[in-house]
Amino acid sequence: MTVLIGYASEHGSTRGVAERIALRLRERGIEAEAVRLSRARDADAYEAAVIGSAIHGGTWLAEAADYVHRNAGALAQRPVWLYSVGMAKAIGGRFEALAKDPREVAELRAEVAPHGHRLFAGALRPSHLPLAGRVLYRLTRGRYGDFRDWAEIDAWAAGIAAELTAPDGRARPRTPEGGAPA
Repeated sequence: MTVLIGYASEHGSTRGVAERIALRLRERGIEAEAVRLSRARDADAYEAAVIGSAIHGGTWLAEAADYVHRNAGALAQRPVWLYSVGMAKAIGGRFEALAKDPREVAELRAEVAPHGHRLFAGALRPSHLPLAGRVLYRLTRGRYGDFRDWAEIDAWAAGIAAELTAPDGRARPRTPEGGAPA
């Protein structure tokens, strides 16, 4: 089984999450490749997919949403998981609540029926923000750093691996009608 761990990343946090998920799946004997979605093969080249994007302004990067829309037919027949990476998780409160379901993810759920969506915190460095953004961030007592929770990411990857290798076939590809094949 070959699993696409596709990502769209602007500053590298999402790429790091994708690489970690791929590593954890490979440790469990699953062939997984982390690849930027602009360079990924069509989804029909894979037997499952874990697709993620950085969140900017409450939305996925166009590269990720475009890949899923272009490959919706093939993805709808495979086990798929979605994830988002952004600072909203680290900030918490209403920012986290809004980011838990980015606009595109609701659309993508209808197209590909993913097994789940997860929001992870990212990393933030001063160079990621324009001057005005850095000033505002400091005024609100924001702090810079890498906020990715590797234990949370590892646990999610372990759950995906368990579904992909489950003897009862829970994560088997779906038929066009949405159910598991007989």
